[in-house]
Amino acid sequence: MIQNNKLLVMLAFVMTSFCFGQMEQYSNKIELKGIENQWHAIDIPNDVFSEVNTNMSDIRIYGVTANDTIEAPYLHKVSKAENSNSEISFNLLNSVNNSKGYFYTYELPQKETINEILLNIQDLNFNWEVTLEGSQYQKQWFTILKDYRILSINNDQTNYSFTTLKFPDANYRYYRIQIKSAEKPNLTSVNILKKAIKAAEYRDYKIETFKVTQEEKKTIIDIDLNKRVPLNLLELTVDDNIDYYRSVSIQYLADSVKTEKGFYYNYSPLATRTLSSMEDNSFQLPGTLANKVRVIVLNNDNQPLKISGAKLKGYIHTLTTRFIEPATYYLVYGKSNTNFPNYDISKTTVSLPKNITKLDFGNVIKIPKPVLETTNPLFENKWWLWVIIGVVIALLGYFTIGMMKKEL
Repeated sequence: MIQNNKLLVMLAFVMTSFCFGQMEQYSNKIELKGIENQWHAIDIPNDVFSEVNTNMSDIRIYGVTANDTIEAPYLHKVSKAENSNSEISFNLLNSVNNSKGYFYTYELPQKETINEILLNIQDLNFNWEVTLEGSQYQKQWFTILKDYRILSINNDQTNYSFTTLKFPDANYRYYRIQIKSAEKPNLTSVNILKKAIKAAEYRDYKIETFKVTQEEKKTIIDIDLNKRVPLNLLELTVDDNIDYYRSVSIQYLADSVKTEKGFYYNYSPLATRTLSSMEDNSFQLPGTLANKVRVIVLNNDNQPLKISGAKLKGYIHTLTTRFIEPATYYLVYGKSNTNFPNYDISKTTVSLPKNITKLDFGNVIKIPKPVLETTNPLFENKWWLWVIIGVVIALLGYFTIGMMKKEL
């Protein structure tokens, strides 16, 4: 009976060591505070992104009890926009023109709320103004857009097109589009849309340094956040009131190498966009973890634009977590070459409570690593080796001389 108890104690010790060893493989942990229900939400703090893997596969939630470590499953969600586009059917009633331009009248079979009309125009180079009107019975017309510009530029330097009419929700039976052009537009098709969007939620990041330099025919903007965070949106502030259409290359710092002359920064492409006076200078970015961003504006033969500021934003990353057993729970991260966790709740439809409270955080704690004991060499000083070699040579010489005397 005593031997069985000893065996159980040893087994419990081994299992506990293994569980704690799971956390030792990670670099940091943050205590989670305020756990009261089965489900809670955790908004990942910015400090976590500095040391997670590029794909964030190393995030875990561990609970520590008196003799065990348990893992709490989570659903990882980001606060990006939710689009719900629906195309509205319509009929082209007539297409006429006069000295004021070309007119196209469309009828919706039933009244629908719309907020976007896409004009598919095959002309390569144009700069036209558009007026959009709406009516219920074609007797009285109401202006929705007036002197709204559409254009297309296609040459060796630029390939840019903007032919989408965007406006607040409108609900009319008839719509009339006037394109102020002396020549007939090559309007091949029209798409009338109801674009319902749930706006994305962003976290604003503090910019530590913002530097604008001119190099040949380029404007180079260097933005330093000082911390590695997920980037999803870039906004540029352009002070010029002129028309402009410039190609833009957006890059992020992939790595850096220290040399005798300082650090060499290696930037990788992130996105290619067009900086245009027709649109708000806001660029959606593919989700990337970075702390430095470089924007290169191609000016060609134009004067550089006056770019006075920038904003960088990122989606909010939330872990919707299920807690079953009472324990002291930690958000754990920082382990290279690890796979995403494989949880049942990510594969099935889970019924979540309506009001899920968010947890608070303790301080970031470095997880201590086990110290490996090393055995010092018998002789750490190399002079001891020379002394031993000398003694061996002396002994060999002594015995050799002794043997030679006996032979004589």
